[in-house]
Amino acid sequence: MYEDILLPGITGGITAFIEYISAHVLTCLLPAFFIAGAMNALLQKEAITQYLGAKSPLYKAYPIAVVSGLLLAVCSCTVLPLFAGIKKKGAGLGPAIAFLYTAPGTNILAIALTWSVIGADFAIARIVLSITFAVIIGLIISTLFREEIPDTAAAAPIGCACAPGAETAGGQKHVVLFIGTLVAILFVGTWSIFMVNTLAGIPLRFVILPFLVILVIIEAQRWFTRDEQKAWLGETWSFMRTIFPLLFIGIFIAGVLTALLPEGILGTYLGSNTVSANLIAVLFGVFMYFPTLVEVPMAKMFLDLGMSKGPLLAYVLADPVISLPSILVVRKFMGTKQTIVYVLLIVFFCTLSGLIYGVVAG
Repeated sequence: MYEDILLPGITGGITAFIEYISAHVLTCLLPAFFIAGAMNALLQKEAITQYLGAKSPLYKAYPIAVVSGLLLAVCSCTVLPLFAGIKKKGAGLGPAIAFLYTAPGTNILAIALTWSVIGADFAIARIVLSITFAVIIGLIISTLFREEIPDTAAAAPIGCACAPGAETAGGQKHVVLFIGTLVAILFVGTWSIFMVNTLAGIPLRFVILPFLVILVIIEAQRWFTRDEQKAWLGETWSFMRTIFPLLFIGIFIAGVLTALLPEGILGTYLGSNTVSANLIAVLFGVFMYFPTLVEVPMAKMFLDLGMSKGPLLAYVLADPVISLPSILVVRKFMGTKQTIVYVLLIVFFCTLSGLIYGVVAG
């Protein structure tokens, strides 16, 4: 009996692991990790956070809060202290919440992996709806719970984690161009359009990628000091060391569950785009905790088992953003009432997003 369960489960886990490694790591995750490392090590964080103050105009504060979440590529365990840090340094409650919502669920790593594993339309829906709801939730909570604005809150920056000399040696213009080259590598490596063959019969991807890799090496050597280069590689390695083990464990578990769960079980309960199906998917994402990016292979497993795309998106939007551990931490910094409203708004908007996408996607 144990052999009937154990062997298929292990086989399914190993198969999922091998398929994932061969299809997504080299061309998708590795470039995204290098991008995240460059953003964390080289971008001046003061240039982002000093505009999030409670006195800052909404048309500046919210876009910067959202872009911060998109670019910093922090994982769910990192966003909580960053949220506390920018809040303590004077960020308004609304922009801070927009950052808290966006960073773990809509960062460049999450979107790149979603695009590669599930598809472009799903990834675009994820980023558009996530950004929209992050801003709406921030505005609602900041309106319901108005803050007293201290005189010193408006432009207080949080400490920069850049490498020594990053403000002057590399220059932020070079940083942006450098990150742009890394993003180009990610796009060439993941977009199917670059798999068309050249006249020589070689896929276009393998003609462009070596050129871009060489360009990155040249830019890194010419534009940045040795300390900045070490900081970039160090941040990249930190992301890999933290996320890869958890991600691989999640992929293996997803493969085991795929092999063992009865065929069609998710299709029976979550195979239609109904309010109840979307709500169940959201509540599962809220009360279960998976490390950042693990929600993507889990979502692929759910999709293969028959979950409708509406509830699937609802789950993906909820799972990385909030969980029981994060609720407990957020409550310490926002208070009980604000946290309850925050959770209820996430449940409502994620359920609504699933319904909307389910209708659009058919």
